[in-house]
Amino acid sequence: MANQGAKKRKEENARHMKNLLYIIIVTNVIYLVVRAGFMHSSFKWKHWGGLLLTAFAYIIPYQQLYAMARPSYGDDGELFDGGYDMSTGGICGYLHDVIYITCFVQLASIISEKFWYIYLVIPAFAAYKLFGLVKGFLPSGAEGSEEDEKTLRKREKMEKRASRGKFVRTKT
Repeated sequence: MANQGAKKRKEENARHMKNLLYIIIVTNVIYLVVRAGFMHSSFKWKHWGGLLLTAFAYIIPYQQLYAMARPSYGDDGELFDGGYDMSTGGICGYLHDVIYITCFVQLASIISEKFWYIYLVIPAFAAYKLFGLVKGFLPSGAEGSEEDEKTLRKREKMEKRASRGKFVRTKT
């Protein structure tokens, strides 16, 4: 009964990674069959470049997720940890987003090459997150700004109230 949670997490991660791999394979097969097979007259060198770009956009996040999902074992071979929980947010969620956006862009680019512009969402979101991180380290100009009269009176009243001691009634 020990390590039931770790065993369950190991199985969930294996199933999740297998499903993610199936999504990637099916997306690539559909793209190659439709774009290179049926529409071969319009399949040019830039489409091969797009295929290579999407291959890297699949490989790098998938390898990161695979490393996160890998279970760890103790020295005696007993399951120690079932791997990272793939349903949590953070970097795991961002890696999933990159894979799903890549799937969408690859399939939608069959219809129109303009869908490749959607790929700009990934660096734009990364820049947004980095700006928020850097903004936290920058000094803000709000510290020296003056309060309006109403806010100042309210703050002074609260400070005065807080400085007074509270009296507690007791039975004697």
